[in-house]
Amino acid sequence: MQTEASVRTDPFDSLNAEQRQAAEHGVGEHAADGRALLIIAGAGSGKTNTLAFRVARLIMDGGDPQRILLLTFSRRAASEMERRVGNVLGRLLGLAAGRGLPALPWSGTFHSVAARLLRDYAPRIGLDESFTIHDRGDSEDLLNLVRHGLGLSTGRKRFPQKGTCLSIYSRVVNSQRPLTEVLQQVFPWCAQWESELKQLFGAYVDAKAAQNVLDYDDLLLFWSEMMADPVLGVEVGARFDHVLVDEYQDTNRLQATIVRGLKPSGKGVTAVGDDAQSIYSFRGATVRNILDFPQQFSQGVRLVTLERNYRSTQAILDVSNAVIELASERHSKKLWTDKPGSTRAQLIVVSDEAEQARWVAIRILEQREGGLQLKSQAVLFRTSSHSAALELELMRRQIPFVKFGGLKFLEAAHVKDLLAILRFAQNPRGRMAGFRVVQLMAGIGPALATRLLDAMTQSADPGATLASFQMPAGSASEWQAFVQMYRTLQAAQTPWPADMELAKRWYLPQLERLHDDHAQRRADIDNLERMASSYPSRERFLSELTLDPPEATSDLSGPAHRDEDYVILSTIHSAKGQEWTSVHVLNVVDGCIPSDLSTGTQDEIEEERRLLYVAMTRAKEHLHLLVPHRFYVTQQAVRGDRHLYASRSRFIPDALAGEFETVVWPPKTPDISGAAGGGPASIQVRERTRSAWR
Repeated sequence: MQTEASVRTDPFDSLNAEQRQAAEHGVGEHAADGRALLIIAGAGSGKTNTLAFRVARLIMDGGDPQRILLLTFSRRAASEMERRVGNVLGRLLGLAAGRGLPALPWSGTFHSVAARLLRDYAPRIGLDESFTIHDRGDSEDLLNLVRHGLGLSTGRKRFPQKGTCLSIYSRVVNSQRPLTEVLQQVFPWCAQWESELKQLFGAYVDAKAAQNVLDYDDLLLFWSEMMADPVLGVEVGARFDHVLVDEYQDTNRLQATIVRGLKPSGKGVTAVGDDAQSIYSFRGATVRNILDFPQQFSQGVRLVTLERNYRSTQAILDVSNAVIELASERHSKKLWTDKPGSTRAQLIVVSDEAEQARWVAIRILEQREGGLQLKSQAVLFRTSSHSAALELELMRRQIPFVKFGGLKFLEAAHVKDLLAILRFAQNPRGRMAGFRVVQLMAGIGPALATRLLDAMTQSADPGATLASFQMPAGSASEWQAFVQMYRTLQAAQTPWPADMELAKRWYLPQLERLHDDHAQRRADIDNLERMASSYPSRERFLSELTLDPPEATSDLSGPAHRDEDYVILSTIHSAKGQEWTSVHVLNVVDGCIPSDLSTGTQDEIEEERRLLYVAMTRAKEHLHLLVPHRFYVTQQAVRGDRHLYASRSRFIPDALAGEFETVVWPPKTPDISGAAGGGPASIQVRERTRSAWR
């Protein structure tokens, strides 16, 4: 038990000046200031700690914890916030941890708080208070039942699958935008089905009402409708004296509407976030919520900016500041630190993606030998498929890794499909590969596939048995195309890697039929084909790609993983909120950052800029931006698939590039800074370097 003497004289002296301003807004001698508070918290500036101290200060000033609403974006974040508030209050009140501390009953995610409020007010908003809540899987299944009931799954053209339909519905609800606009801007391949989707969504709403269920989107939608009611909205808002929202830059329009509905004047509202880290528009979030926040409330808004960074060295902050300063619109701030460090951020210029993978792997090992644990090193990338070459390089060098932000490349369903085709041709008695491949074709299910494989197992000539096997009439044409491909692959009539192209050509129509997002998955297939060209034979390719999980990859799916240290691979989206001593960012070139799929509007380009900023500010001491100049580009309308030269990301113009230390690797690589040079010479260097590792 702490004594009175152990309590600090000024419990807030651990805060810097700006953090303290935020914590003490509207309380004590500042009680007359009834404006909403917007805390622009730069990366690594102690945002969570500041918010915890603000909650504690409100309670110390007489605020009722029962009347404090704290909204977060995950249960983990809510629990962490409650823990920190408890620690602060424990120090302030001189109480031992967990003893006599006030609870925060209204701390949670937007969705969990919405569910509680809807239970309380169910009879008044037309709900049965015994309603159940569907998770995404349940919602997809119900939507699919409605889809079948309307006959939308039996048309001549492929209607969007249930997952895609639910994504469209969710985007419309959360963004509060018309279906036409959402289809045109986000799901253009589904625009032809607009009238059918309207019918589907109307029937889906009716089905939910008939079954007394709500989905995740309904929770926010019904809460928003409550706040729009002139009587009920005032009543719900009056339940809370303070409304605090963490990560406000990640809110969608519906959530911002709820916050404004709770406190139209702004009195009692605190929003914490960073417009420079708004990167989740694909989930419906909009940066406009935090940019426009100062104009949203009748009493005005007080703005406090946290600029002191406790994470990174000044050299990293200088280049990160420079990147975000070029944004077309932002809340102004300039991160600074007194953390010592003289290592400059680096631009690593390499000839191609293969050299990029080698440089990163070598650098990771060098830093490990220098005392830097693998876990303190991270490799970040814009899209999950960008790490494919690196994953193979790490496996070759027996460097364990864990990947976040999507499945490991070789575990993705479509990659496994294509590999299964090659494995089945390599070994006709390979039952697992055969079982997977045969069922890729429409009309062939597990029972039929089992009969075929049983017959092949019992046959002296499995290939002949497969070719003569009788398939249903509806699958006959597709089956014959498969048999022809299979025979060619088995006979090894084409030199490797031409049979990879043959397998890919047969598989792509299946990919399009099986996956609505086939265009994105196609990038993985192209990556796999490109990797195949670096192996001398199909057998070598397949054998070296064979995984032995979990040990070989340090997969954390079970307790038996052998490696206690591993490199972190992560998409930039999944890396937000994390930090590492050393960070490598792959493919900092136009076409990747920014993604060529996200340059249609200025808003998309600005979000891509923020993505790079988020990646850079994850680094504590070492930051490496990789710039490969030679890329394999697919689906070129005139000249087909070919290698092209890429330019450094537009977000790092020449003036800013001078702030980095530039490293050209390998050192003897010819000058590749120009858009037209380095072609044949860079190929020779790549091949010589590759052969050294075989």
